Amino acid sequence: MMRTLTEDQVEIGSVLPELVIGLTPTVIISTALATMDFTPVHHDVEGARAQGSKDIFLNILTTMGLVERYVTDWAGPEALIRGINVKLGVPAYAGDTLTFTGAVVAHDDGEFTVEVRGRVSLGDHASGTVRFALPGR
Repeated sequence: MMRTLTEDQVEIGSVLPELVIGLTPTVIISTALATMDFTPVHHDVEGARAQGSKDIFLNILTTMGLVERYVTDWAGPEALIRGINVKLGVPAYAGDTLTFTGAVVAHDDGEFTVEVRGRVSLGDHASGTVRFALPGR
């Protein structure tokens, strides 16, 4: 059973464990469809190439969901996300690996901030912060 962290279990500087996600074509396509993003660059290789991309790539909604998942997998199911601020970088193409890393950088008035980075072989795919609160004791 997954347990939610409490405020006294989290410190500034706490490092989150890495989350490694293989970006198979199935992951790219199924998550685009799950978010109702039918843009060809997320499911049609030839369509993606016709628009100058080397392959299909992860859509923005999936990236945002994965960033949230990264933090809540660590903090627990009762963590309350208060805000996500992400800057998108290089595309996350099918066949690559997306690796999330992060650390707690602030704690103020019951709210924690984690800096998150999602890297692929080309560089940073997503970087930013997630603010969340934990249940009291």
